[in-house]
Amino acid sequence: MSVDFGTVSRRTFLTTTAVALGSTALRVNSASPEERTVGFALVGIGNLSMGQLLPAFAECKLARPVALVSGHPPKAKEQAAKYGIDLKNIYDYDHFDSIKENPAVDVVYIVLPNGMHAEYAIRAAQAGKHVLCEKPMANTPSECQAMIDACRDAQRKLMIAYRLQYEPVTQKAIELARSPEAVGVLKQVTAEGGFSIGDPLQWRLNRKLAGGGSLMDIGIYALQAARYLTGEEPVEVTAISYATPNDPRFKEVEETVEFDLRFESGAVGSCLSSYGFGCNRFRVYGTRGQIQSEPFLSYQGNRLWQGEDRQGDGLAIKQGNHFALEMDHFAQCVLNDEAPKTPGEEGLRDVKIISAIYEASESGTAVKIA
Repeated sequence: MSVDFGTVSRRTFLTTTAVALGSTALRVNSASPEERTVGFALVGIGNLSMGQLLPAFAECKLARPVALVSGHPPKAKEQAAKYGIDLKNIYDYDHFDSIKENPAVDVVYIVLPNGMHAEYAIRAAQAGKHVLCEKPMANTPSECQAMIDACRDAQRKLMIAYRLQYEPVTQKAIELARSPEAVGVLKQVTAEGGFSIGDPLQWRLNRKLAGGGSLMDIGIYALQAARYLTGEEPVEVTAISYATPNDPRFKEVEETVEFDLRFESGAVGSCLSSYGFGCNRFRVYGTRGQIQSEPFLSYQGNRLWQGEDRQGDGLAIKQGNHFALEMDHFAQCVLNDEAPKTPGEEGLRDVKIISAIYEASESGTAVKIA
């Protein structure tokens, strides 16, 4: 099985910025509880796994890589040797289910095209493994629910990899956005994510594999920002979408989507996603003040300002590796039998809202969100 995981332009965008810059097997290394670690198997070793996830384990305190699942044996062996993974713990997709017999694997991290998330999350749960899944959770709400049900039935934990919710800049932004002293009553959030996508043959432009275009990929960051900054769930959405005529990249999926979310409090989220140009920022407007971030969704170097003017490099916030923080959080949940901060239900909510956005775009009318 051969899977292509991304393009250089998207990787560069996220790394810097397109705008501004059955049971859990716990191994104990010593008698000290602080030295317990959780074994992760990465399913899919494309650009994200090789460029971000595998290197991030060096900064993890609780998570460590112990297995790889890939359709490319030479690449898998190369990465295993590089990160100290036993060659016997390399699996192909046809023999994935045999991971059930490997006690070294506690967590399966799904890093596959969106259309494959549900299948492998369900199979991982049935193999007795906890599941960490890249966003978006799946292509449809029904697939998301099936993942939740499978993990619940297997008594395994399920977490969606919303890395920004685990890193300090976003956490500080959430604190300020919900602060009566800093912002007052929050009235509006604007959030934009976009980059110019490349190869028209890549999986992100294939509807079956991706589930949609920019909205499913980069637009989910804007949607997430509107939700976590307001601390509310939208009740209604309007939207328009666009694709450049005759552009071979957009035969099956949308290029750009603009969507407006209405919240029960009266706050509004004005959001945008695009595969046609770069954008990477949010701004929060309230009755007493503002906060703004640009870039806000890159892998590193995100910046946050409080107030209308940008002075210097923004607030002094000690940053960390998003992926190490995310994986350590899930490892802690496994070790301590705790619920993850971003469970499957969080991913399901996003996919339900995305479905409503597509419906609103197609119908040209406001759509209520259940």
